[in-house]
Amino acid sequence: MSRIITAAIPVHGHTGPLLAITADLVARGHEVVFLGGSRFAKAAAETGARFVALPAESDFDDRDLAAWFPAREATAPGPERLVFDVKHIFTDPVPGQYRALRELLAEFPADAVIADLAFNGAAALALALPPQRRPAVISIGTSAPTLPSVDTAPFGLALPPEPGEAGRARNRTLNERVAQALAPLADYLAETFAGLGLILPAGSHRAVIPALADHYLLLTVPGLEYPRSDAPANFRCVGALPAPLVEAVELPHWWPELTGGRPVVVVTQGTVANRDLSELVAPTVRGLADRDVLLVAATARADGPGELAELLGELPGNTRVGGYLPFELLLPHADLLVTNGGYGGVHAALRHGVPLVVAGATEDKPEVAARVQWAGAGVDLRTGRPEPAAIAGAVDRVLGDAAHRERARALRGELAAHRPLDTIAALVADLG
Repeated sequence: MSRIITAAIPVHGHTGPLLAITADLVARGHEVVFLGGSRFAKAAAETGARFVALPAESDFDDRDLAAWFPAREATAPGPERLVFDVKHIFTDPVPGQYRALRELLAEFPADAVIADLAFNGAAALALALPPQRRPAVISIGTSAPTLPSVDTAPFGLALPPEPGEAGRARNRTLNERVAQALAPLADYLAETFAGLGLILPAGSHRAVIPALADHYLLLTVPGLEYPRSDAPANFRCVGALPAPLVEAVELPHWWPELTGGRPVVVVTQGTVANRDLSELVAPTVRGLADRDVLLVAATARADGPGELAELLGELPGNTRVGGYLPFELLLPHADLLVTNGGYGGVHAALRHGVPLVVAGATEDKPEVAARVQWAGAGVDLRTGRPEPAAIAGAVDRVLGDAAHRERARALRGELAAHRPLDTIAALVADLG
């Protein structure tokens, strides 16, 4: 059996997948230490791994980014906020991450470091030492990749691929412009690494960082990711993680209505970007109020039903509201999911063959939405605050077009054929 360090930045969408990988490795008999945010100490301990907290300068609570990064709220969602996040959420913590890894390795000589791709301290470790003098570094992609390619538009523009040489010419032009625009970010990252005595290879930081790992494993399937003829040799799609086990939970009294014959539409803003239910949940309720569907509003917050009632007043007769609803029990009954485009939530829907309507504006959500439409599994509304009529029109299109259901079901089959935990376990076994 191997010694393994798993690590993630202290953000739920990044930590959750690494904890699932951690639990699987522990169950296979490996000795694992999880390095991550202090708020995840209990969850990490429940995997059976030993928990080590990140140093204070690299730790924060993603449930209240405004408190930890006050200047972030003054930046507009989109490119400006992405620049802020790359600097202060993903780059500033690198020195602390790197030092924590080196200190941990001094007393726990691991065979592998398996880290969320955004945990750039692992990239620093891969750069600092030759492969024969360090653990194998395996990066796990938990969101849409930023890899530049001649076959795709730059990450952040949410533009699907265009075929042929015209598309490649468009991509070359856009990639050059974005590389120039992001040159200060690349310099910022290079200076941060230089402070550790490390020299980053020349080139776009979006290409350089992923290439440093021995393996870059993206948690999706090829059918939901743009093809890249120039992807780095260490890159591959390994499939989404399996569904988490559902704990015993008291289901709402209206649960039997899910099998009442009407199409079931679920709307959610996920577990993180759900502070303002007027963005997507409330307009979906308004837009579908006169449709012959059963609409389930999953607010993912204990106080969500109360806030939604305040926003809307009296709920339409076709709407049922819940706080924390078990998606692995709910989605098998769903005919469509309306979502803001969280990577995990989209894959959860497709695991059940459920098509989507996606409306996202922050983080990687516009890119995820674009991929859903490109794959034929749903509609991208290209905004984070859609109007009720736009949502209703998109829902009508998806429910009325069998092609979306067929593509969602095809992706369900593709996801079922991939076993990412077995892939990771095989890589670890090869180290022995």
